[in-house]
Amino acid sequence: MDTLRRPLRWTAIAGVAVALVAGLTGCTNAVSMAPAPSADTAACAAVQVRLPTTVGNDLPLRETNAQSTAAWGDPAAALYHCGVAVPTVSDLPCFSQGGVDWIRDDRGAQVVYTTFGRSPAVQVVIDSKRTTNQVVQDLSDVVSILPKDGHRCLDPSDVQG
Repeated sequence: MDTLRRPLRWTAIAGVAVALVAGLTGCTNAVSMAPAPSADTAACAAVQVRLPTTVGNDLPLRETNAQSTAAWGDPAAALYHCGVAVPTVSDLPCFSQGGVDWIRDDRGAQVVYTTFGRSPAVQVVIDSKRTTNQVVQDLSDVVSILPKDGHRCLDPSDVQG
């Protein structure tokens, strides 16, 4: 009878281990993203640790699989990258929000916001059907710690035509 219990015990332990691994795998549903070229800067790391746990319309922060990235919502409605190329000139609309200048690029269902006058630069992509530019406002405070590079949004009256 004792020999019969051993296989059952090992079978039960193996079953619990498989169930535990399967359960943990389901909980690590990280958003797949790629790091930006300058994602490894200390400035990006300083912003990363200050990112809010919710943005926009109460979109919760999710795990990502790349350095200096973030995603909010399930499915993700707002994506964040720190360390993208720093824009120096743009003909896209530029506005100031929370002390940070942002360039707005409408791409249909997506709107891409890129910091202007900050190095490294941050890019935020939102799904305009699921959230609003409130996300940019929610992120402006933490992004404002990035070093300024001397560029700023210009008022149309500042530009000679």
